[in-house]
Amino acid sequence: MADKKQDPHAHDPAQGPILVPVDFSSHSEAALLLASDIADGLGSKLLVLHVVHDPQNMPGYYARMASKKTLTRMADIAGEMLDEFMAKVRKRHPARKALHGAEVLLVTGIPVTRILQVIEKEKASMVVMGSKGATGLRHLLLGSVAEQVLGLAKLPVTIVKEQAKH
Repeated sequence: MADKKQDPHAHDPAQGPILVPVDFSSHSEAALLLASDIADGLGSKLLVLHVVHDPQNMPGYYARMASKKTLTRMADIAGEMLDEFMAKVRKRHPARKALHGAEVLLVTGIPVTRILQVIEKEKASMVVMGSKGATGLRHLLLGSVAEQVLGLAKLPVTIVKEQAKH
């Protein structure tokens, strides 16, 4: 029987991980929980990604830890924050198997570009990500990362907003 040549860029999307880009917000947590439910239902793996960006201007959510560790590299701070975020979510949701088995990945760069690169490299089956739903001038000039990924990715993308608290 002859071997079939396979396209190295082709992959079975049902076999790839579900990619969950996070920024430590409540919207990201809601996306992570939905992705965990989907992964548990499909028997898929979760890949949780945080992109460290804008090295010249430290974003506000890194600044909280930077004052304590002034000489620590921003990627190290972001790594600690990613670990803390995952530990907190896992502790609050002990029954979610995919969440506890999730792989975490920290990369540096422009968020949209790096998310798209990770999709390709890891052969993700889908992306689930949170969005604040920015409006006004900021949204018109920049667009949201989620909206840009939605428009550029060649796989299913689910955008999650934080669930209302009752």
